[in-house]
Amino acid sequence: MTPAAAALPRKVFDGFGYSVRSVSGFAEPKSAAEIAGWFQFAKENGLTVAMRGSGRSYGDAAMNGGGLVLDTRGMRRVLSWDPTTGIADVEPGVTIEDLWRNFLKDGYWPAVVPGTMFPTLGGIASMNVHGKNCFKVGPWGDHILDGELVAPDGNTYRVSREENADLFRAAIGGFGMLGAWSRLRIKLKRVHSGRLRVKAHYCRDLKEQFAWFEEATKTADYCVSWVDCIAGGSGLGRGQPHSAVYLSEGEDKGPNLDPAAQDLPGSILGVPRGLVGTILGKLNHNLGMRLLNVGKNLASRFGSRAAFLQGHVAFNFLLDYVPTYRDAYRPHGFVQYQPFVPRDAAPEVFANILRLTQARGVPSYLGVMKRHRPDEFLLSHGLDGYSLALDFPVTPANRAVLWKTLHEVSDMVCEAGGRFYPAKDAVLRPDHLQRSLGQERLARFATLRDMVDPDRILRTELAARLGLSV
Repeated sequence: MTPAAAALPRKVFDGFGYSVRSVSGFAEPKSAAEIAGWFQFAKENGLTVAMRGSGRSYGDAAMNGGGLVLDTRGMRRVLSWDPTTGIADVEPGVTIEDLWRNFLKDGYWPAVVPGTMFPTLGGIASMNVHGKNCFKVGPWGDHILDGELVAPDGNTYRVSREENADLFRAAIGGFGMLGAWSRLRIKLKRVHSGRLRVKAHYCRDLKEQFAWFEEATKTADYCVSWVDCIAGGSGLGRGQPHSAVYLSEGEDKGPNLDPAAQDLPGSILGVPRGLVGTILGKLNHNLGMRLLNVGKNLASRFGSRAAFLQGHVAFNFLLDYVPTYRDAYRPHGFVQYQPFVPRDAAPEVFANILRLTQARGVPSYLGVMKRHRPDEFLLSHGLDGYSLALDFPVTPANRAVLWKTLHEVSDMVCEAGGRFYPAKDAVLRPDHLQRSLGQERLARFATLRDMVDPDRILRTELAARLGLSV
């Protein structure tokens, strides 16, 4: 490392799950030209570079220990907006929250959103984020029309389905290993209300969960289910699914499209939202979470089945109800793990995952199930099947058995023809990525990397762990 590189400001970065952290140099470019300048600086000073937005990936996807991290949140302009078509041209630091706060008043909502409103669109594109409606509208990449990618080779590539199409389909969901997004042109969803019609259900076991999804996805716009990952026996996989549909024009006589009406409440059951994470921390052990799951199960089982109206923000951004929820896992953090399994194999694989993690004494404290469809992107996790997002606390006592167990789970997923979601990974080995995606896809990706990053300066700890940055 040269003296110039050694003089860079240093910062400790962590994954959103707190379970991994490292120290890197960092910079905050405000334009495509500045990104290109930092790429050149890195080449001249023997550094590697990782791109980072709001840092919402749970593991090491936006970390680069010992190298340089470029934080693009300062590139947050809406470059153009057409309310007649719902097409926006934005910089990569624009967040999901920016989209709905700016455009809901015109009758538009992001076509796809994750469980939180704070990720940046640059990170969302690089991970090809999905939502509760993936079975119907696909992941984020399906709603990106085109973009510009600043590459380490000194070029800025305009990418779309017509121009540099292979690069377009590889950079979306490409782990940030093919360049830095400097702008994205996206299409939003036309809506006629700021609310959805939501209905809660109850399923006694995993079999009923799958049966519910198969029926509900025929008519609903969104489907998602909470899964009790601690209950065993006849209650294995029990839980509460929710479906939601958009309201038609003129159907809503309420606050309609006012963004201010979307704001989340300041408290939950009378407790300020900022304190809920601290309270949950007192229950952050197997017995405490078992009791919480029992309470949630009883409320789900005997609660109302009547449909109700709920704001888009309240329905979609459950994680933002408790902004400090991850603090419940301090000091050692947690890992989130999300396997995607083909439709026919998913019931058996998910049941085996729940049984194995329970038997090993490392049950997931939260489970969320979704239905998915395939997409066109090279390294995509998308398939015709289901995903199960799982949260596992990490402690010095359980770390070794947790990693061993999740490696065995990953073997199960690969054997079933499944895939994995990199935004929620901290444990996969290179062989799991190779088995899930196949050598042909990875070889095509490597060819594109040779073109845009011949000096191999792009690196993240996730990519290095999975063998993608070699």
